Amino acid sequence: MGVTRVAVVGAGSWGTAFACIPAEKGVDTVLWARRPELAATIGARHENPDYLPGLELPGALTSTPDVEEAVAPARVVVMAVPSHAFRGVFREVAPHLAEDAPVVSLTKGIEQDSLRRMTEVMTEEADLDPARLAVVSGPNLAKEVAARMPSASVAACADEGRAAELQELFMAPHFRVYTNPDVIGVEMAGALKNVVAIAAGIADGMGFGDNSRASLITRGLAEITRLGVKLGGAPMTFAGLAGMGDLVATCISKLSRNRTLGEALGRGRTLEQIVGDMRMVAEGVKSSRPVLALARREGVEMPIAEHVVKVLYEGVSPADMATSLMMRAARPELHGIS
Repeated sequence: MGVTRVAVVGAGSWGTAFACIPAEKGVDTVLWARRPELAATIGARHENPDYLPGLELPGALTSTPDVEEAVAPARVVVMAVPSHAFRGVFREVAPHLAEDAPVVSLTKGIEQDSLRRMTEVMTEEADLDPARLAVVSGPNLAKEVAARMPSASVAACADEGRAAELQELFMAPHFRVYTNPDVIGVEMAGALKNVVAIAAGIADGMGFGDNSRASLITRGLAEITRLGVKLGGAPMTFAGLAGMGDLVATCISKLSRNRTLGEALGRGRTLEQIVGDMRMVAEGVKSSRPVLALARREGVEMPIAEHVVKVLYEGVSPADMATSLMMRAARPELHGIS
């Protein structure tokens, strides 16, 4: 691909960890941070103390609060901002994109009002050729990737040649990348799994065991697949890294913000109490209602997502959620899929 500069827009934990991958390969990589003081700290100390304290960042990684300075010279632009802020930040980015530079989304969420995927948001804001839009998604907990623990991910792009180029750019000894032309499926899998992870956390907080966890993960995958396929995703995508892989990691890991939030709910804390203590966004909280609205629009049953919304926003207790889910009308296992 011959990339000489990569810009990563968003200096949270995942944006920072991901930026380290090309930087460690010697690619000139710049990390955009909205707050000038954080950008200055990253540049001076080669550390992001707010999101990845104690991690030494590569010398080839620089940081700036200036969008134009970060984006204009970049041959690849990576968007790593939360879904609720994505459109606003991309509006700042779009005027500075180099001609034909691919834009890669790392964001796992759905826009709340429009119910758009992030690649759809970018198309609306900049009228980009689909061949320039890509998604990287998989079981990629930021702290583990930052610690160089072996991980794998998927680079999805409608242009399979460009997907292969991004695969080469982001492949590292600790980060294995696969390609997939199914942008819709990869993007939907990443957005939907966060809601299921909250449900898995609730089960953990209530003291349920491995049977409950495995059942929730599997039935959650069925819900994700039903909606993802209805929206145009390929069924096998949901059995891969962006689907099952990411779902398992998010539902079982102590590093998962969505699972952790659900666990606190299962132990009796309120959403307001939990969010007040969290520094970083749990995407499932933001995405749960849009996911349910999208499912209802498409006529797709998503009972786990429906019950998560009831617990988060309608005052339903975790105990009542568990009883209601278990006592639903019986269905064939592949209902709505086959």
